[in-house]
Amino acid sequence: MWSFTPEELVAIKLSLRVASIATLASLPFGILVAYVLSRGRFRGKMILDGLVYLPLVLPPVVTGYVLLILFGRRGPLGAFLDNTFGIVLSFRWTGAALAAAVMSFPLMVRAIRLAMDTIDRRSEEAAATLGASPMWVFLTVTLPLALPGIVAGAMLGFAKALGEFGATITFVSNIPGETQTIPAAIYTYTQTPGGDEGAFRLSVIAIVIALGALVASEVLSRRTTRRRAGLA
Repeated sequence: MWSFTPEELVAIKLSLRVASIATLASLPFGILVAYVLSRGRFRGKMILDGLVYLPLVLPPVVTGYVLLILFGRRGPLGAFLDNTFGIVLSFRWTGAALAAAVMSFPLMVRAIRLAMDTIDRRSEEAAATLGASPMWVFLTVTLPLALPGIVAGAMLGFAKALGEFGATITFVSNIPGETQTIPAAIYTYTQTPGGDEGAFRLSVIAIVIALGALVASEVLSRRTTRRRAGLA
């Protein structure tokens, strides 16, 4: 039976904390952006579409560097947050959550958007003809019908956030107990003589957690789909 060191337990707990907060904080924005991209007809939609998915194709180090420039203590947004609210993101676990949220956001939006694209527009149009406002149609028709995709998007975002490394280590470094998540701890082990066993332990736990999130996403999505079909 494996026994994790105190440092490894801290890295595991920090990873779960970072991934959970990144997912919960970005989910409302993911739903909104997915709805805009799915239903919106406006100039600049292609630019917004490209910006949303840009982190998927950029090297993660570039994304982390941009975050450092913007949210570092001397960056425009970082200085504002520090001077106004006393919030510091660079080299803090909160910055790790921000980097994880940015990197996982495209996957979340894509899953939710695909779910919204498959919704029969006649359901929304029927609610609108009965006098429902666009907001009420969104809350009572679109969101419930897109729920499987929202669940899948949240779980995909969580799994991606859990494994984020490149942008995180560039933005917040690799500080044990503060910003050292599972991937960063594995990287440290690979650079340490005799660290193979620790790297293997953390790799297995990362695989188990990520696989569990994906399986949970599939199970919840199927249950939600069956329940929705039963109510139809």
